[in-house]
Amino acid sequence: MSSEVLLASEAGAAQVAAPASGARQFWRRLRAQRAVTVAAVVFALLVFVALAAPLLTALEGQDPNAFHPALVDSAAGGVPKGSFGGISGDHWLGVEPQTGRDLFARLVYGARVSLGVAFIATLVQVFIGVGLGLLAALGGRWADQVISRFTDVVVALPLLVIGLGLIAIVPDSVPRPVLITAVIAVVGWSGTSKIVRSSALSLKSLDYVSAARLSGWGKLAVARRELLPALAAPVITYGVLLVPANVSIEAALSFLGVGIKPPTPSWGQMLTDANTWYQSAPTYLLLPAGFLFVTVLSLTVVGEGVRTALDPRAASRLKVGVTSRKDAKSRKEAAK
Repeated sequence: MSSEVLLASEAGAAQVAAPASGARQFWRRLRAQRAVTVAAVVFALLVFVALAAPLLTALEGQDPNAFHPALVDSAAGGVPKGSFGGISGDHWLGVEPQTGRDLFARLVYGARVSLGVAFIATLVQVFIGVGLGLLAALGGRWADQVISRFTDVVVALPLLVIGLGLIAIVPDSVPRPVLITAVIAVVGWSGTSKIVRSSALSLKSLDYVSAARLSGWGKLAVARRELLPALAAPVITYGVLLVPANVSIEAALSFLGVGIKPPTPSWGQMLTDANTWYQSAPTYLLLPAGFLFVTVLSLTVVGEGVRTALDPRAASRLKVGVTSRKDAKSRKEAAK
C-alpha cells in the first residue's frame, strides 16, 4: 500500500499545483488511451454481469445454491461428469465438484459480493480519509499532531492480520459482507488521509485560499468551497486505485477461510474450495481465478489511466505521444 500512497501523492501534488483542466479535456485524455478504453469496457461488462445476476441465472435456468448430485461422479470422488467440468446447454460453465452446483450462477452472484464489498469499502475509506485529512490540515497544530500520529499507527497495521483477528472472533450472526466491508474501510483509510492532508497543506499557502480565510470565511466554508474542488483529482485517482486492492483483500480473506461463508458465493471462497480439485477439475479453479484476475487488471489499468488524465505532466506526455502517432500516420499516407 505504501507504493500506492507515494504514487498518488506525487500525482496529487502535480494536480494541486496545476489549474483545473476541465471535464472535457479529462475525458479526451482518457479516451486517447486505448488500453484504458478496453479495460473500462471489460469492467463495465463485469459490473453488468454482477447487477444482472438474477436475470442471467434465470435465463440459464439455474439456482446458485441448488445441488445436482446426479451431475457428479460419486465413485470418482465427486468429479463433475462430462468434459470441461460438466459444461452443457443447461450448465454454461459446468458444475462444482461434489455438490453439482452451477458454476456460472455462483460466479455471477459472487461478482455481486466481491465488487459490492470493494466499492462500498472504498467509498467509506475515502469519506473517512478526506474528513480526517482536512481536519488535520485545518484544525491547528495539536489536531494535526494527534491525527497524523494516529494515521501513522493505522498505516503500520497489517490489514490482513487485523482482518483475520477481528473476523475470527465476531459471531456468525453478523453478515460477513458487512463485516468485511467494515474491516477493510476502517483499517484502510490512512492512505487517503495522508494524501488529503499533504495536498490541503499545500493549498493553504495559495493566495486565493488565504484571501478567503482573511475575508472571514470559516474553516468549514474554506474546506467546502476552496479545498474540496481542488482535492477532487488526487482523491478520485487514489480512490480508483483502491478498488482493485479491496477486491483482492476480500478474495484473500475469503480464501483464508474467514471471509464470506457458504452458501453465499464469493470468488475467494470458490478459490478456497477449489484447492483440492485443481488436478481433477481444473475449471473450478481457473474460472474464479480468471474472473478475479480480469477484474483487478481492468480496474488497475483504468486507475492508471485516470491518474494520467488528471496529472498535467503525464497528460502532456500523452498528448505528445498522440501527436507523434498522428504525424507518423500522416507521413506514411503522404509517402504512399
